[in-house]
Amino acid sequence: MGIQLAQHFAGEIISADSRQVYRGMDIGTAKVTPQERAIIPHHLLDVVDPGETYTVSQYQQAAITVINDILMHGKQPFLVGGSPHYIQTIVDNFDIPAVAPQPELRAQLEEQPLEALLAQLELLDPQSYATIDRRNPRRVIRALEVCLVTGKPFSDQRGQARPLYHCLLLAIDWPREILYQRIDARVDERMAEGMIQEVESLLQQGVSHERLEALGLEYRFISRWLRGEISSKEEMVQRLKYAIHDFTRRQLTWFRRDKRILWLAGGTAMEQQAQELVKVFLSGK
Repeated sequence: MGIQLAQHFAGEIISADSRQVYRGMDIGTAKVTPQERAIIPHHLLDVVDPGETYTVSQYQQAAITVINDILMHGKQPFLVGGSPHYIQTIVDNFDIPAVAPQPELRAQLEEQPLEALLAQLELLDPQSYATIDRRNPRRVIRALEVCLVTGKPFSDQRGQARPLYHCLLLAIDWPREILYQRIDARVDERMAEGMIQEVESLLQQGVSHERLEALGLEYRFISRWLRGEISSKEEMVQRLKYAIHDFTRRQLTWFRRDKRILWLAGGTAMEQQAQELVKVFLSGK
């Protein structure tokens, strides 16, 4: 839909996906193909190597630069993707603490079990503890890193500045049963396209299993299977599908809290409906 709208309204696309910024992670992130990129310019794909850390603050600075450049050239920016923090930091212009990654501190934190990290975060920053994805060690470590470096709770430092842009927010609403069917079919497609080989390639490049744990569900579950923690490929695929179902429920809960979002019913009419909404929005009516 993003490509179709960008074609219709002379636009360019800025990816809002926290995994598509990494090079070599194409199948597991459903990254647009070279053919799709040839149709419409895409920005903020393949920014860093998967062994590196890319923060929300870095994304915000890069995205604002790209959006402003697109506007200067008379084009329409389309922010497309599903990573809530990436979207929110642009739409709401969050004032994110610009704390540079601390390799030594991170290495120390990474040695601790997740339960210990969460207990430390609860002590230092109860608000972040209450809202953070507690299954994501990367986010927990980042919140702790900011707390420890600045001496202040991470949640206290995430203010909201005046919005930079007037935004129209669109999301697609599929019936839950159809949504799960689409998820399961996409997992099967990714496996057929070489998802396992992509993970093996990342390992050969020096990306650790520990790092794969933080790079998304597909990479996490395949890594665990390759390490022998899951008995069979079939079990791994089924557990991965269920994990994505669970993640999707939490993601939808997050987005439904934002009452500005206009939900489009999934199906053949959604692109036409989206076009009409964008047309009205751009007309200023």
